[in-house]
Amino acid sequence: MSFIEEIKQKAKQQIKTIILPEATDIRVLEATQMVLQEGYANIILVGNKQEIQKIVEEHNLHIDGAQIIDPSTSEKYEEYVQKFYELRKEKGMTEEKARKLLLDSVYFGMMMVKENAADGLVSGAIHSTSDTLRPALQILKTAPGTKLVSAFFLMVVPDCKYGENGTFIFADSGLNENPDSEKLSEIAISSAKSFEQLVGKQAKVAMLSYSTYGSAHSELTEKVIEATNLVKEKDPQLLVDGELQLDAAIIPEVAKSKAPGSKVAGTANTLIFPNLDAGNIGYKLVQRLAKAEAYGPLCQGVAKPVNDLSRGCSSKDIAGVVAITAVQSQVQ
Repeated sequence: MSFIEEIKQKAKQQIKTIILPEATDIRVLEATQMVLQEGYANIILVGNKQEIQKIVEEHNLHIDGAQIIDPSTSEKYEEYVQKFYELRKEKGMTEEKARKLLLDSVYFGMMMVKENAADGLVSGAIHSTSDTLRPALQILKTAPGTKLVSAFFLMVVPDCKYGENGTFIFADSGLNENPDSEKLSEIAISSAKSFEQLVGKQAKVAMLSYSTYGSAHSELTEKVIEATNLVKEKDPQLLVDGELQLDAAIIPEVAKSKAPGSKVAGTANTLIFPNLDAGNIGYKLVQRLAKAEAYGPLCQGVAKPVNDLSRGCSSKDIAGVVAITAVQSQVQ
C-alpha cells in the first residue's frame, strides 16, 4: 500500500470535514469527486453556487455529497463579519473592511474553521501562499506553544531505500526565506512532530548544510550548527544531528566516513534546509528527476489544519492533501 493510500485509510477512521475555497477551479472539483468517491472526508465548497454547478455540469462531475456555501447568501455571513471585526479591531479592522474580506472564499472558509463548522482548509491552487496563510494567521492564529508557522513538503520517492522507505519531510520549502538559528530550530522541532504524526515512525532530523561536522567554516555553517544545538537543548529526546551534507544525512556508506557514530547520519528522514532557496530547489529536483510525489506546501504551527497547494498541482495532488489535512485534524 502506498503512503497516500495509508493516509486515506487513516482518514477513514474518523471522517473530518475539509473546506475547499477555490471551488470554481476544475482541479478542485475533480478532487472533490475523488474524495467523495473514496469516502475519506466530507467536503465543503465555498464560492458562487451557480458558477460551481455550471462547471460541474459542463464536465459531467458527480459531487452530490459536497456542501456548497456562497458567502454572500450564507445565513452566517453577518455573524462572521461581526466576529472577524471583533477579532481584528485592535489591529485596525473596520466593519466595512471585515464585510468586504468575508466575501472572499478563503477568509470565509477560515471563519468556518474558526467556528468549528469544519475541521480544516486546503487552498493554493489559484491563490498564492501569502493569500492562504494571511487569513489563517489573522483568524486561526498559531497553535499553542508554537513560535513559528512554517511549511514542509512530504516527499514520497518511488523505489528508494533511503529515508523511511523513500518517505521524507523537506522543510522549510515554502514559507520562511532565510530563518535564523532560532527559527531554524523551531522548524526542525515542528517538522519532526509532523513526520511522526503523518508517517507514524520516529523522526530522524538532519540539519543540512554544504558542510559536515566542520568540513567548512562560514556564517552559513555556523547558523546551522547553532540551530542544531538549540534543537538539542529544547528537545533532548529528539534524534537530530548537524551540520550534515545531504549525502552524509541519507546514505549510510557516506555517513560512515563523514559522520561516524552519528545516530542520524545515513538514516535521516526529516531534512531541514538552511533557507528557502535550498528547500524549494531541493524538493523540485527530487519531484521532477526522481518522479517523487510531492505533497505540499503543508503548514505546521497554525492552530487548526490549513494547507497550501502548489499552483501547478493536479486534482490528484489536491485529493491527497485533503487526506493529509484530515489526518492532521484527527491528531489535533
